[in-house]
Amino acid sequence: MKNRLSRIIKPKDGRTVMLAVDHGYFMGPTSGLEQLNCMVNPLLPYTDTLMLTRGALRDYIKPTIDVPIVLRVSGGTSIIGPRLLHEGTVVSIEDAIRLNASGVAYSILVGAEFERDTILGMTQYIDQAERYGIPVLAVTAVGKAMKRDARYMSLASRIAAELGAHIVKTYYVPEFEKVVEACPVPVVIAGGKKQPEDEALQMAYDAIQAGAIGVDMGRNIFQSTNPVNMIKAVNAIVHKNATPKEAFEVFKAKKK
Repeated sequence: MKNRLSRIIKPKDGRTVMLAVDHGYFMGPTSGLEQLNCMVNPLLPYTDTLMLTRGALRDYIKPTIDVPIVLRVSGGTSIIGPRLLHEGTVVSIEDAIRLNASGVAYSILVGAEFERDTILGMTQYIDQAERYGIPVLAVTAVGKAMKRDARYMSLASRIAAELGAHIVKTYYVPEFEKVVEACPVPVVIAGGKKQPEDEALQMAYDAIQAGAIGVDMGRNIFQSTNPVNMIKAVNAIVHKNATPKEAFEVFKAKKK
């Protein structure tokens, strides 16, 4: 368990840059990931962990890469379905082991009528993963009736940690330090929908300053006008303590 966690969260500074490209499991051919391998391969030198589905891992990623994998193991709904994120288990722990995953990712939705299903599904998977020393990343979301604020993100994150998750992924919100303080396990932020590069870099910086150990960013990288420079800029914030202004200069740098 400690060995796998040290591959995901770098021991040198206790931080991580995770590249999330698992969107196809519910969004299909997401803009920017139509040919996932063409997008991802140039970004691998600047990412600490790659988060994706087993199909994408088998079909697009060479098995010789030296980047730890966090495998998406929950799913079951699509972006056009009536119950988005009403997820269950879609990958067995045995298959995660066969794919040499360093960790697995499971989504829960707090504040929806079916929250119990997703939370119990996550805890059952944690039981299985614990048998083999595989850490679980809980991906938290809250129901439509619940505002994305520190109160509800703290609620979802704390529940996930209390039930056994080893890392929590949640949304950055104002007063994010309260979310981190209330969560006993490391917290990474989700990138969310695409926003201007300078704003995404500011969000990453603010999250790190508030106590997050890193980012699990997708669309704000692979939908950027310059994905390679964008992940370099994010990496500079997370691992080199760059300011948003310094990181934006990294993003704007011309290709050699």
